Amino acid sequence: MVAAMDFGTSKIVALVAETSGRQRCDIIGAGIATYDGFMEGQWNAPHLLNDAISKAVHEAEEQSHNRIREIHVGVPGEFSTVKTVEVKVELQGADPRVSERDINALFEKASRELGEVRGSVIHRSPAWFIVDDGKKTLEPMGMHGYELRAMVSFVIADQFFLEDVSERFRSLGITVNGFFSTPTGQAMLFVPDEERDRTAILVDMGYLNTEVMAVEGDAITYMKTIPMGGGHIAADMTYGLNVTLDSAEQIKRGYVYGLATGTGSFEGQDKEGNAKTFTREDVEKVLEPRAEEICEAVRDAVKESGVKLSNWSPVYLTGGAMAINRGGKDFLSAKLGKPVRELPRKAVKLSSPAYSSALGLLDLIIDTATSAPQGGMGSFFRSLFGG
Repeated sequence: MVAAMDFGTSKIVALVAETSGRQRCDIIGAGIATYDGFMEGQWNAPHLLNDAISKAVHEAEEQSHNRIREIHVGVPGEFSTVKTVEVKVELQGADPRVSERDINALFEKASRELGEVRGSVIHRSPAWFIVDDGKKTLEPMGMHGYELRAMVSFVIADQFFLEDVSERFRSLGITVNGFFSTPTGQAMLFVPDEERDRTAILVDMGYLNTEVMAVEGDAITYMKTIPMGGGHIAADMTYGLNVTLDSAEQIKRGYVYGLATGTGSFEGQDKEGNAKTFTREDVEKVLEPRAEEICEAVRDAVKESGVKLSNWSPVYLTGGAMAINRGGKDFLSAKLGKPVRELPRKAVKLSSPAYSSALGLLDLIIDTATSAPQGGMGSFFRSLFGG
């Protein structure tokens, strides 16, 4: 049995899963608690956080009929940074071929060149290997050559998050067994191997922030957190339409991007409880400016990344802000000037884009726990839950 917790910007998700050999993984419990989330590396309401954690844990325990005593925790993009290092080593011997020793030496050299970091490295993975002047590969073992090069990605977690969360679970009588990179798990589970081979962009538009990631090989090579998300759209609508935040959120979720002007209407309530009706034009005038601002910030982040994208490099959209809306990915596509895709579904339950980070986290945890000693590349958990 494995327990995992994902901290999103508006909800905490606790999952309990059972694994059977190397062929099956079943989610047997899920607990979800809404909370005030985080911004700019700080909890928005730290005094309420323990109650939200307890609620999510309790729901997961009740569904799974198991007591959670140990848990694995995902570190969100807000509390982590990505750094990449390119290194090379000379291959030795009369007939030099890449060995496990060479790969270990490469990673050790990358760690030395990374140097001291503010925080703790929680994930290390290769974006690619190259033998001599050959093509990029993730399976260099046994290849003949004289020089092995690689780009190694490191995910560094904020020490505040690690210490604060560990102490909160300790006060609840639960041991944190390890911290994992939630964005990495999400990218590895949902972006297909062949798409990562030519570099992909993953945009996770959440409630209070938007994470933009470049994914290559088995690594995230760039990540930027934009401090805007679906909650900012809802807040604009609260003031612009003079409705409650709950009404604004419901209207936002039901909005269809790109629908012909003049069709449809929306119902809401003001703070006094009075019913109000809005045309699509009313909603569009308030909703779309902020949506455009977020999409333009995503576009700028991709440009600033310096990542070389080919014409075949895909862009994926997930998260609960825009991916759940009809026409949302097309709206982002128009701003990026590239086709935008939905993530493939990997589970029958929790299949909404709002839960992709939690599923990716669970996948990474189980994959790490069950992978072969040589690193487990190509693990069966890439197709977790029958995806």
